[in-house]
Amino acid sequence: MGNDGFRSRRLAFRMDTRLLRTFTALARTENFTTAASELHLSQSTVTVHIRTLEKELGTRLFDRLPRGARLTSAGRRLLTDAEDVLAAETRLRAAAAEGGPAAGRVVIGAGETLCSARLPGVVAALRGSHPGIDVHLYAAGTAGGVEGLRAGRLDLALLLEEHVAHADLTAERIGAEPLVLVGAPGHPLTEGRRPATWQELGAEPFFLHEQGCSYSDRLARRLLALPGGPPRMTRFGSIEAARSCVAAGLGLTLLPRVCVEGGLRDGSLAVVAGPPVAAVPVQVVRHRGRWVSPAVRAVLDELRRGFRAAGGGAGPESAG
Repeated sequence: MGNDGFRSRRLAFRMDTRLLRTFTALARTENFTTAASELHLSQSTVTVHIRTLEKELGTRLFDRLPRGARLTSAGRRLLTDAEDVLAAETRLRAAAAEGGPAAGRVVIGAGETLCSARLPGVVAALRGSHPGIDVHLYAAGTAGGVEGLRAGRLDLALLLEEHVAHADLTAERIGAEPLVLVGAPGHPLTEGRRPATWQELGAEPFFLHEQGCSYSDRLARRLLALPGGPPRMTRFGSIEAARSCVAAGLGLTLLPRVCVEGGLRDGSLAVVAGPPVAAVPVQVVRHRGRWVSPAVRAVLDELRRGFRAAGGGAGPESAG
């Protein structure tokens, strides 16, 4: 047996796995208060757990900083072992409870659009059908979702991507989000006289979601390929920031329709008729080498049902 397997077994036999669960939660959140809230513990208990674990291991796992806790090099080395032990514990409990209701903690990473617009309904449905499953949602773009799956911090990631080409990950397309170009009411391109051309769009300022967002990156590449000077583009880490700039009449944006439906209803935003824009696929992704627990399988089934019920279009459609 290799050293890694030996360390994992030694951790499993000598330690209360509650300490390891606290360790992995703090490693993920980098904040004692957030970790305590997630684990339903007091902050002082989290502190005691970490100190106890550090004493047992004989090494410092975290640097305590003014803005939170950061893993030391020793902490980063031991994190994978701790996650392996907790995964083994989960498998053991699932085997013992085989035939009973699915239960346990499932961590999902997803972008801002899906976290705010789609996943609350999925979580609500799970609470009714599988009350023993505890779902945690974390905002993560494509890079963060892939890294979280590989590090074991996430059980599932929902990515707005056409393709997920990673040998160690498996992806399933479960839906698609229609995209729409929008501007402020009264903007010349929202008047509906005729569809805007790419050249006309290239002359407008754009406020787009951050780099790494697949549909925003695709539009940015299309605009940058137009003849003439470079287009005026501003990238934001927040969809709300881009939407607010557009509502203020400062330019245009491209967003999933679900993110702008409220603004279209209340008249703060208007559709820009333009070239066809393909809907962006929704992929549910997991690590190929990790065990799929009954709780994760139940969440996968509910995600499929939820996105199927939401509809969401699968192919190109006019931005208008």
